Amino acid sequence: MHSDNIHNEPYPMKTLQEVNPLLKPYVFENEYNTQTIDFSDPDAVFQLNKSLLMQFYNIQNWELPKQYLCPPIPGRADYLYHINDLLEKPSDNSKTRGLDIGVGANTIYPLLAARIFGWNMVGSDIDETAVHSAEKNVASSEGLSEKIEIRRQTNNADIFKGIIKSDEYFDFTMCNPPFHASEEEAHKANLRKVRNLQKPEGGYYKKEDILLNFGGQANELWCNGGEALFIKRMIKDSIGFKAQVGWFTTLVSKKDNLNKIYKQLNKAGATHKTLKMDQGNKTSRIVAWKF
Repeated sequence: MHSDNIHNEPYPMKTLQEVNPLLKPYVFENEYNTQTIDFSDPDAVFQLNKSLLMQFYNIQNWELPKQYLCPPIPGRADYLYHINDLLEKPSDNSKTRGLDIGVGANTIYPLLAARIFGWNMVGSDIDETAVHSAEKNVASSEGLSEKIEIRRQTNNADIFKGIIKSDEYFDFTMCNPPFHASEEEAHKANLRKVRNLQKPEGGYYKKEDILLNFGGQANELWCNGGEALFIKRMIKDSIGFKAQVGWFTTLVSKKDNLNKIYKQLNKAGATHKTLKMDQGNKTSRIVAWKF
């Protein structure tokens, strides 16, 4: 992970259980004598990430509706550290403004951005339940309401339009777009992911064992055309706001989509760069562009 990321060390499981006793029932010792959790259990994953927010970020009352994405905190923080590298460093971080497209019910990027860097954030989402959950998460911890605003996108065809106001400027935008092109593709990917996880009692999961362990609603996991088409739409939409945003950025999970994205960026006349993100065995990347 990024060298500045405070989660480069293993999880301090003993401390996390002390700060959040609800995590304790889910912790066990694996064959390597290391304390861990069953990452196929959505309740265990939620309590682990809630504990991280409590211990490291003073976010005490974070909640998540059932079957919505529960984000791995270290990886989400990594995206923000890379964005920080992109920005021209202001003398006062409190003047930096960011926009999270698809903030989700978990609200994780604005929460971390406000706590780590003191940035001001706007989070947008088209899902009404996600918006209400995000508003509750912002209101639940002291000092966040002054830093974070949640806005509802009401038009499926728009990304920045209807969210960025005519008199606003953002230093950056960010997005974790839907990965998949269909519900079937999303379920197959989840099946592969969980099959690679060992059960606490030994052995591996079978199809009938599988839960949607990381949750996810339709708009979080898939959209017509998948990740590549969504990002191409975002690039087209960004042209109309090029004077109001310093850097547009997005995660790209599938390396094969990069050439399509670069072609769209070149067509739009944008300057762009790609930042690699390594998190354990997972490799992702951030594509950033400006005009």
